[in-house]
Amino acid sequence: MAVRDTGTEQMIKDTAKQIFFAEGKFNATTQDIAEAAGVSRTVINYYFRSKDILFQQVFQEAMADTGARMNEVLGAAMPFKKKVIIFIDMFTTELTKYPYKESFLISEINAHGFSLPARDPSPGMEQFLKEIKLASDSGEIKKVLPINFMINILSLVAYPLLTRRLFEQMLELNDTNFEKLMQERKNMIIDILFN
Repeated sequence: MAVRDTGTEQMIKDTAKQIFFAEGKFNATTQDIAEAAGVSRTVINYYFRSKDILFQQVFQEAMADTGARMNEVLGAAMPFKKKVIIFIDMFTTELTKYPYKESFLISEINAHGFSLPARDPSPGMEQFLKEIKLASDSGEIKKVLPINFMINILSLVAYPLLTRRLFEQMLELNDTNFEKLMQERKNMIIDILFN
């Protein structure tokens, strides 16, 4: 029995993530991924048997990675406002590095009905929702249901990054100007969310 080279397997997944998340090529073929990874299509088929299996593994790992990052920040012991700022920074950095990641995840969920495996609610998210309620009750933030506050953060951060190319064309922005706007936007989001 042959021993699988997990380094090659991971390199193929990393290449697929780069193609899907950084370049936005959701319809990339197995051949496209193989060429970018510097391996033959046969090697990809050996590790993943089909493009769909590779897609599913990339999707599941991306969802797990996003969940772990969120849980780490949201479950951290720090002042609420600082936590929100760090969360916005983390999410902005991730979407800047992989501008098509969220689009990929959303399109895969819509197209194939992928769902997260059954699991207990994230302890970080549960803690954060309680902290939102406390901040709302104390007047630190506007009165809002905790889930709406969470949706507001994600929407305010993600939407401009998800529609980046549209905004760059409509508003005649280059990459440098867009990045500058996104850095300024972080402060605007805090101003919107907090009293």
